[in-house]
Amino acid sequence: MADSHPFGLHRVLEPQGVMPQAAWKLDNRMECGVNELLIDVERLNIDSASFRQIYEEVGKNEQAIAAKMKEIVAERGKHHNPVTGSGGMLIGRVREIGSMHPARQELSVGDRIATLVSLTLTPLALEEILQIDVANAQVTIRGQAILFATGLYAKMPDDIEEQLALALFDVCGAPAQTARLVQPGQTVVVLGAGGKSGLTVLAAARRSVRDGIVVAMDYGQLACERIQALGKADIVLDVSAQDAVACLASLEQAWNQRFGQAFSGADVVINCVNVPGTEMASILPCKDGGTVYFFSMATSFTAAALGAEGIGKDIQMMIGNGYCKNHADYALNLLRAEPVLQQIFRQKFAVHSH
Repeated sequence: MADSHPFGLHRVLEPQGVMPQAAWKLDNRMECGVNELLIDVERLNIDSASFRQIYEEVGKNEQAIAAKMKEIVAERGKHHNPVTGSGGMLIGRVREIGSMHPARQELSVGDRIATLVSLTLTPLALEEILQIDVANAQVTIRGQAILFATGLYAKMPDDIEEQLALALFDVCGAPAQTARLVQPGQTVVVLGAGGKSGLTVLAAARRSVRDGIVVAMDYGQLACERIQALGKADIVLDVSAQDAVACLASLEQAWNQRFGQAFSGADVVINCVNVPGTEMASILPCKDGGTVYFFSMATSFTAAALGAEGIGKDIQMMIGNGYCKNHADYALNLLRAEPVLQQIFRQKFAVHSH
């Protein structure tokens, strides 16, 4: 591993010539290259869409989920779900720092870090799966991983519990991007608002929108109860984002009841749903000239593009880039500044053992 490429190209086994994320298979030998980090992995946070697909395929049996995860890593050298194309992120301790790694002055062996890049481009060796928290898609393991020179990471905070920090780091791009997108006085609609990304997006949207309007949608009583408890939404709707027509009808009815006038469209719509087929539920309520931000990894961008074209919507559609500058710091500070959000995270992401 002497000739380590900063983007990790030296780890690509097949097909040759592509980036590690797009590769089918990576070299997951745990030999630390000169500009790599070798990490002793403690916990994986599997992407919500990926974890849902796995348990829908094999059932919520822990042994079956563990077997499927091992199969993916054995086949691909990384945890890269072949159906959803998504991965997740990890927490571990630095075991070795390559002599030319750019963080050599900032990190020490033994430091606990969370990776802020996807497992879809992270060489991973799974030795043993110790526990699976099915409710929160968090998996305790023994194993190792490699982080490339360009791989983002965050040191684990001292004041926030590990499970909370891991859940937050997995989605920290969403609230940070929301803070960039949303302006005071706007109308914002959040789909999938009761999950971990959705709750942080609601908190960020309310801070940015100020006296504007925030509408939250999710499916199911528990999710809607979390949204109500957070107290950041003006309207909360229990409706399936896979039924675009019902979503728009519910929103129009609730808007008319609340404000006594017709709904004229949202300035920003943010999709945090972890199931497929929700593109049109995001596009329909967006007004011409507005923005739809697809943070969900279950999004079909073909369906979004053709769907918007098909109903003559002149809108900006953004891919949910999980990274924007200082996103981890923004998300941590948001959690610190919002005690109700922190409490909901603490309740939702406490370890569930089985």
